[in-house]
Amino acid sequence: MTGRRRWTTDEILDAAAESLRTGDAEAFSVRRLAASLGTDSSSLYRHFRNKTDLLRAVADRVLASAMADHRPEGDWRQRVVALAARLREAFGEHPQLAVVWGRYASSGDGARLVMEELLQALRASGLPDEAVPDHYHRVAVLFSALVAAEAAADTLTPQEREQGGELFRVAVLGADPERFPAVSRFARELRPLGGERRAAFDVLLAAQLDRIEAESTAR
Repeated sequence: MTGRRRWTTDEILDAAAESLRTGDAEAFSVRRLAASLGTDSSSLYRHFRNKTDLLRAVADRVLASAMADHRPEGDWRQRVVALAARLREAFGEHPQLAVVWGRYASSGDGARLVMEELLQALRASGLPDEAVPDHYHRVAVLFSALVAAEAAADTLTPQEREQGGELFRVAVLGADPERFPAVSRFARELRPLGGERRAAFDVLLAAQLDRIEAESTAR
């Protein structure tokens, strides 16, 4: 009698990444993943302690892939912007995994590569070492939040996007001016958030880098 195939860790991660890429992250489960591989959950738990452990590993693979051929170029600011672009591109190809990355911390080589580049860039800005961790945390939170928000918009179907736009117009243009005077005042200039996320990423990141530059030159 032939036994079940033994899947490698990399094969399991590949299958999980594909499942997350094409499906709903909320509906993802180890049981469903095991079924798609023709095995049972216990065989996957030999590689990962639990679902969270697996999701962290999948997200870390995206980070590692984003950093695979990275070579630091330019000044510190250009390096941070380039790092953001790499992460946005990597998770743009796997938008469901951006949500996973925003929710679960990763401790693999991918995360370490991103941390190393960001920390080195911040040190090159002229900040004293004691100020680097605080700014690192702010930029890292900005990265994860904005990448996840940007990718979330990319997971919408055209029908969902159209429906969301219509609901936004109803909520804004139909607002009672007595209860919501500010909404009514700016109703015709307001737009759904989906189209603003990419521009907001650049503006918010630039503002944070301006703060770092101002602090480093003031010393």
